This record gives sequence, structure tokens and C-alpha cells, in this order.
Amino acid sequence: MTQGSESVRFGKRTTDTVLHRFEQWARDTPGARALIAGPDGLTYGELDARADRLAHRLLDSGLPPGALVAVGTARQSELVVALLAVLKAGGSYAVIDVESPRSGRRQLAAAEPLVLLTDAAQQAALDNGGGPRVIRLDAEPAAIGGPRTEQSADGPADGPADGAANGPADRPGHSPEDRLPGAVAPPPGRTAAVLSSGAVEPRAVPVGHGLLLAAHEAWAEVARPTPQDRHLFTVGTGVTAFAAGWTRALCSGGALVLSPRSAWQPGDIRTAVETDRVTVLHTDPAGAARLLVHEAERGTLAPAAHRGADPACRSLRLLAVSGDRLYLDEQATLQVRLRPGARVLNVYGPAECAGIGTWFELPQLPRPLDDPEEISLLGTAFPGFRAEVHDGEIRLVPPDGADAVPTGDMGLLREDGLLEYRGRLRDRITLPGGRMIDPYPVESAIRSHEGIGAAILKGVDGPRGPRRLVAYVAPPPGGPTVPARAPFPAIEELRDHLAGKVLREECPRTVIRLRALPRTTAGQEDRDALPLPILPAAAQKPGGKSGKYGAAAPQGEASAGCAAGCGGAALGLVALILTNLLWPGSTDLTGVPQPWAFLFFVLYLFECVAFGVGVVFLFGGRARMLRQRRGPSLTAAAHLAVSYLLLSWWPQDNFYRLAAKQDWPRQAALVYAFNIPLMIAGVIVAAYVVSKPADPFDFHDPADDRPDR
Repeated sequence: MTQGSESVRFGKRTTDTVLHRFEQWARDTPGARALIAGPDGLTYGELDARADRLAHRLLDSGLPPGALVAVGTARQSELVVALLAVLKAGGSYAVIDVESPRSGRRQLAAAEPLVLLTDAAQQAALDNGGGPRVIRLDAEPAAIGGPRTEQSADGPADGPADGAANGPADRPGHSPEDRLPGAVAPPPGRTAAVLSSGAVEPRAVPVGHGLLLAAHEAWAEVARPTPQDRHLFTVGTGVTAFAAGWTRALCSGGALVLSPRSAWQPGDIRTAVETDRVTVLHTDPAGAARLLVHEAERGTLAPAAHRGADPACRSLRLLAVSGDRLYLDEQATLQVRLRPGARVLNVYGPAECAGIGTWFELPQLPRPLDDPEEISLLGTAFPGFRAEVHDGEIRLVPPDGADAVPTGDMGLLREDGLLEYRGRLRDRITLPGGRMIDPYPVESAIRSHEGIGAAILKGVDGPRGPRRLVAYVAPPPGGPTVPARAPFPAIEELRDHLAGKVLREECPRTVIRLRALPRTTAGQEDRDALPLPILPAAAQKPGGKSGKYGAAAPQGEASAGCAAGCGGAALGLVALILTNLLWPGSTDLTGVPQPWAFLFFVLYLFECVAFGVGVVFLFGGRARMLRQRRGPSLTAAAHLAVSYLLLSWWPQDNFYRLAAKQDWPRQAALVYAFNIPLMIAGVIVAAYVVSKPADPFDFHDPADDRPDR
């Protein structure tokens, strides 16, 4: 099945590029804001001039045409300058993640660039001495401009209108007639950018000039950007959403709002949206909920269903959410939090399509749906792109004539013509016996419980088998369809909720409650970062080695058990010696014939050894009992009961042997002092044995019971 959307813009071959689009805006509106970074910023003319200067540095260093240049800097304004400079110098760029040096080194290894543009602060973390040639961005004066002024921000600046001041003509050895490669159309097949796939092991994805421009124009046709727009990307700069999405602002005459620090912090995003009057926000589902739901509801007592638009986000006219699944109820909640007329787009697309593929907004629905909390719609293809579903897998066809790109995601083309997301192939779970299940339908059904906002189903090796299904759940952030502070369900309640919705063998065995699901820098749910429990000793593998998720037993544990047994026997010998001192004549067997005298003597030995073992268990047995993960109160009672059962036989029998059969007061005292406590101890031990052990996978942080607002 195929879903397509055509546009006349892609019907003819073009030599235009995103660089040409930016340079056209720099010529036409040199004094308009291009970059906003806190109190500082750059106009289009300043940005173009600084990119020219850095492009000449690259050319002077001998950069060959088409060479790949990696850019790794924490200064986001300098990063944008570097991207434009690389394109002007005729090369292609790859943005490196500097927030996580380990991830950045993997990206460098995957891309294999010829040159690395970076700062001194990041060079030590990224450059191991055997990589690409390094050009320092901070070797010259900082590229960011001075304090932003109203004149430079909103109107033409004094000086040359084309922004040539401080440009290449002012540098020795360069004349105004110097032509940078950016002014000449690159070959159609030349790479413009190398994007990272965003997987655990990143894969370098080359994107040509034609596709980068086509992605921008497809976005422009749907989002209709204007020069008055101010765009903010909350994701990391190394993610496709930013590495290819910067064109949405700078190729449409708008401004790009950047973090004045290395990366956006959650608390700073809300402030930037309000103070810089951001109109277009590009974020992931968790970031959107954190901005419009979590932050907005702090200190608010009104029910979510009665809350309107967030005053702090009144400037937003468009919210573009990408990176992971966005359910319909979540999209409706975000829509309510924006002012009337604002749009919420669910954008879907891999790096192979420059982050563009399909888009969906609520007005596309022909009618209301019954289960919005279980459905995630990807909508329709962007203009010029096509979406296909082959054997359940979504494939996107870019407008540059390339082959269909398998996304690794499953989908369904519905009768209403909309593409529905149905999970990821890599998330499939293999159960014992080789049967595979798709977790997405189960996760969606779990989300339909009113106390759950997000869910992940994962197969985890456990103590009762090689694999069991574990549900990781997080509370909802709130919204018109979710009651505030709804309680978390227990596993029995959750299984009852899933009855009739999913197969019994696909229901989770346990539930783990988290504050929020872990996510990658791209905003995707990070299944590999989910917490794994420490299993009890029974779940460990033989030979003293731990299971996959269990902690290894100490190497001296077996020898410690032998020492405890020897200690119990030694204490039993001491008790045997003390018997005649404490109870003279109680073990006298002079008048007892054989073999009965021998049997009674063996009984006395067992009583003494039991007493010695009881002493050892009293002081060392509780730690081992705690591993069974019963309740702490029941464990303490059972520990004392077992200790009493072992300790009491030695004194009890000696007292009984010295008591006359007709001494009723003494007999009654002994019965109440020993026999009845023995019965009580037996009941406690029975309760301990039949009680259900606490599930080692069921983590419940008491802090989760407090309101997360």
C-alpha cells in the first residue's frame, strides 16, 4: 500500500541549494535577526560574513571539494556559522555530539571526516590523536556578535547593506572578487550533510544537496514559515532534527533561537519561549509534555480539563513534535495548552529523509476515535515524499529519486487514508519456545489505564524462567483525558485491565513503576536504560556465579556456611557439657537398659546440637531470610520463630525430665512456657512458607507516591 503527496516544486531539476536560499536572505535582509542566543545574536549579514571568513580558513587549509568536515562545539551560534562555512567551502558537514564525548567519538568513527572543526575544550575529549585533522574554531576571535541592539535586531544596521564588513575582502590576500564555492551550484549528487542515524551504534547517513532542499521545501509547504518566525530546537545539535532542521529557520528568513550555554536545560526552555517570543518550537514528546503540562501545572489547583492555553507559551503558533510516538490523547492535550489557532504537528521521518517523511495534525481526522490513548497517527506524506507499507513495515520514498527507505517501524494504512504507527521491529520480544510478540499493542493497551501515562513492555530474564514480560510504567503528566494523581495499578489490577484486550501470554508478569521513562538525546524511549532488578540468590546461576541481572555471591559464602555448621556443633558440645552443671541428673541413664540408653543419649546429642545451631541462626540467619523477599515484619517474626524452635528443645527436655509427673503446677508452667510458644512458632513458620515472595522486579519508589508537580 502506498500513500503519496506530490508538489509541483519537485517536478523539475534544480541547481538551487539551502545555502543559496540563506545567502539570498542575507542579501535582501542583512539587518534581520538570524541567530538569537540570550543577550547576544547575529543578523543575517553578520552571520553570512562570519561564515565567509571561516570558509576561507577552510580553503586556505587545503580542504578539497566535497570533503567531509565534522563540527563539534558546545557554542551553538558558532556551530551554525561552521555549518554554513563548510557548505560555502564546497564541503559537507557532520554535527558531532559534544555533550556526550563517548557518543561523539562513535559518531566520528562512523562518519570518518577529513577535518574536525572544534574548540579547545572539546578537542581533548573528541580527538584521540589518530583521527581527522583538527582546525580550532577558537583560534581566532569569538564569532558571536556583541550585545543585541534594537537597530541590529529589527532594522538595517549601519555600514554596508550586504553585510560585507568584516568579511573576506577585509582579510589580506582576499579580494572582493573572491568567489566561494557556495556561490556555484554543486553537482547534483554531491553530499551536503552526513547525519547520524541516532541508534545505539550510530550510522553515518549521507544526505545530498537536493534532498536537504527538498526536505526544507516540503516542510515550508506544510508549516508555512514566515520571516517573522522564531524557531527553537530543544533536542541536541547532533540529532537529525537540528542537524538538518536549521534550514527551516535560515532558509525562510526567520530567526533561530539558540541556547547561550552548551545545551538547553529543561528549565531554560520555558523562559526562552516566553522572553524571546518563540513562534515555532521543535521538540520531542517528553519535552512538549514537560513544557506545556508539567511546568504549567505547578502551583495550579484547577483540574486539567478546565485549563486553557498556557500564558507563557502564548507566542507559539506551531509545535512540531518528533523523535518518538505521540498518542492522540497526548496530542490533544498539547493542543489544549496552546492558544486558539495554534497547530500541533506530529512529524515523522528518518535521517535518510533529512528528518522529513509524514506529518499529522488533529484536523486531518475525519471523525473522532474511540481509543485516542491507544492510537498514534503519522498522518500523510510531506509534499514530494511517499509513504509505503510493505509486509507491515513503513518505507519512505524521498523526492530525489532514491530508493524507498525501510524505516524499521511498523505501520498500517487505515481506511481513512492516514498512516498509523504500530511499533518498531527491533523492539520485538522473543519468548521461550521462539515465539515473538510485538510489544506496542500491549503497551498501548496498558496506557489506556487511567493511572498510566507511558508504558514499555520488555522481556527480562527472571528467577522463574529464562524470560518474563515486565511492564515499565510512568504516571501521566496530566491533561483533559487523564485524572490528576490517579493511582498506580498493582500487577493483578493491570492484568485484569488487559483481559480481553491482549492475549494472556502477552500480559506482563510484573510491573515496575518509574517517575518517567528514560529517553535518548533524540527523545526516543531508551529501552536499554531501563532499570534492571537485583535478583535473589535463588535466581543466580550455579557455580557461585550470578545470573544475567543478579549480583554474584561472595566467593567465601560456601566456606562461611561450613564455618557456621562447625560453630553450631561446637556450641552443641558446650551445651552437652553444661547440661549436668545446670540440671544435675537430668541425663543419668544408669538404670536404662540397652538399646534404649543409647537412643536416649543420641536424643540428648541432637538437642544440644539443635541448641548450638539455633544460636548460630539467631545471630546469622536473618540476612539469608531477607533474600527471600517476604515482608520485613513476617521475616523478623519467622526468624525469631525458627530460632526458638531450635533453641528450646535443650532446656525444655531437661526441665521435663526433672519434673515429677504429679507436680501439676510445674507441669502447667512448662507447658505454657515451652509447648504453646512452640505451637505459635510453628504457625509463624507456616505463614512464612506459604506467603508470596515480593517480586524482585517490582520496584516501587515511595517518592513516586508524592505528587510529581
